Amino acid sequence: MDTILKLERFWGWNMPNNDNRQTGGEHTGSGVGTGTRDFKGKPGSARKGGDGKRFGSKFSGSSKGRTYKKTFGSDKARTGEKPDWKRSDSQRTEEKPRLDGKPEWKRTDGPRDEKRPRPDRKPEWKRTDGPRDARNPRPDGKPEWKRTESPRDEKRPRPDGQPEWKRTDGPRDEKRPRKDGKPAWKRADGPREGKRRPDGKPAWKVTKPADGADGQQGDARFGQDRKNSPEAGLAARRVALETLLDVSARDAYAQLALEKHLKSAELDLRDTAFVTRMVYGTIENRISLDYRINQVLEKPDELDPTVREILRLGAYQLFYMDRVPDMAATDESVRLTRVMGMEGLTGLVNGVLRNMIREKENIEWPKPEDDPVRYLSIMYSAPEALCRMLIDRFGEHEAMEILRYRQPRLYESVRPNLMRCDDQRMRRMFADIGYTFEPGLVSGTYRVYDPGDLVHLRGYQNGLFVIQGESSVIAARAVGAKPGQTILDACAAPGGKTALISEMMQDTGRVYAWDTHPHRVELIRSTASRLHLENIRPICRDAQEPRPEQANTLDAAIIDAPCSGSGVMSIKPDLKYRITPEGVESLAGIQANILNAVADMVKPGGTLVYSTCSIFPEENELQVTAFLERHPEYRVSQLGELLPEALRPLEGEHGIQLFAHRDNIDGFYICRMIKA
Repeated sequence: MDTILKLERFWGWNMPNNDNRQTGGEHTGSGVGTGTRDFKGKPGSARKGGDGKRFGSKFSGSSKGRTYKKTFGSDKARTGEKPDWKRSDSQRTEEKPRLDGKPEWKRTDGPRDEKRPRPDRKPEWKRTDGPRDARNPRPDGKPEWKRTESPRDEKRPRPDGQPEWKRTDGPRDEKRPRKDGKPAWKRADGPREGKRRPDGKPAWKVTKPADGADGQQGDARFGQDRKNSPEAGLAARRVALETLLDVSARDAYAQLALEKHLKSAELDLRDTAFVTRMVYGTIENRISLDYRINQVLEKPDELDPTVREILRLGAYQLFYMDRVPDMAATDESVRLTRVMGMEGLTGLVNGVLRNMIREKENIEWPKPEDDPVRYLSIMYSAPEALCRMLIDRFGEHEAMEILRYRQPRLYESVRPNLMRCDDQRMRRMFADIGYTFEPGLVSGTYRVYDPGDLVHLRGYQNGLFVIQGESSVIAARAVGAKPGQTILDACAAPGGKTALISEMMQDTGRVYAWDTHPHRVELIRSTASRLHLENIRPICRDAQEPRPEQANTLDAAIIDAPCSGSGVMSIKPDLKYRITPEGVESLAGIQANILNAVADMVKPGGTLVYSTCSIFPEENELQVTAFLERHPEYRVSQLGELLPEALRPLEGEHGIQLFAHRDNIDGFYICRMIKA
């Protein structure tokens, strides 16, 4: 019953009872009160117990003494207590008033005047091109302003006597002060130096990269620090700490661990760059930092692993990030210790870092003449086993140059997806976002500085560009892929070279992409899907296994073999802690097995490309030399014009060996061979 009463109040009449009658096209029903309803329309159009609404029909009814009629024309007004109006072209007049006696207006082109007043005598305004004056006043006597291009002066004051400002091109000075005495700032082209904000706080911009190394190891590579600011704050430092714990305690790869924690933290671009610098810088200088920390600890071997990582982070900020104040680095490290639930160790962290500040000029560093291996290990933060391997293969001086090299500034190499984007569009895309970038050493590639996390950009997710090292691009181009061919990428994950080969084939033919781990095969599949490439066939398969049934079936194959990664230590610093002589020997055996298995699958006249991101001869030139002795049907083919002009003189009899410290490109080995 309550529901019926609500509906009655909603519709303005009483609901009918259930003894309605229907006869042809007429329907008559008696309501709860005294109302009746007539429907005229198609036979059977009325519904029993309904409300009588039918499009195209006429309706009349009465309830409690009221009568309504629903019309579709302006000449049929509703009668009763509630009116039904039409939006008219003018206000209603005495001949055509609204039934409730209230006026209805039209939106006019200007304020109403004496000839067209609003019925309630209130004014209506129009947005003018300037403030109203004596000839065009607002009816209520209040002024109306226009947004001006300069602050008002004595000749054009605001009627209320208050000033109006313009956004200026710089902070106001004595010649152009703000009238209220407060300063106005400009977004500067870099951190202010000498020209400080009046309140002492700096203003930042993403600055351009340095032209070269600034003499500081790791100082300018990850973007400019925020001078005299609280840096990225406690949240960013915690992300860095959790990443470092994954790398040191759980043996995670730094790149994967950092991507995972950045994704969950959702930091802004600036804080992402700050975290990236702290993580890679702390890993890169781990042994040197530990040497400093141990100098001020009585029992360094008993230090909690989490506290050691906090001390490493703090020490890195003290000695490698010039623009982070010492007290800020110390205080934030103490806060980080407290947040990690180690309140009792905050005094230790505070004391160690303060002692390091006081004693930083008094540390006794090892000398090269006493022990070259230990000297290289501590000064350039590399395991002694790696230092010994480099000295044995390249000599002390070259080993030192390899270990001391740091990229002048962190960058990511990118290239356009040849099927969906061109150079001009990609340049415009990065310029619009605000990144600093420049063409890479290899044609068709670009170096994006201070990149943060590029995988979250819309252009990346839409498959417009690929993050791929320049050396890797050379290796993929060496295949010489053509439309319609059948090509194998034997060690394909994560799929950058596979994708470039597919694009060179214009998404025709077949590119088989193998990897031994299912999760890495999914990376290949994800890359192909993101780039909208249909001719890639990812397969979980071990390339070491011979496959006689596939002999002489491939037009070309590329083997980017598993290796030590010694050529990319400067951008993946965690790799140098994994390199051992035993590991390199084991990898050389795997590489030989893959070469033997894939060689039989290439057609006569086909191409076989072998590459690694290593600098050790046993993984590269010596490996190819041994392969050619086992497979005399292959001969080396020079890369020639595929190489940048500056690198062509470096190609030798058995391919080209690139060094990061010498060639300003990832350390890589590439050799192309043709089957007779």
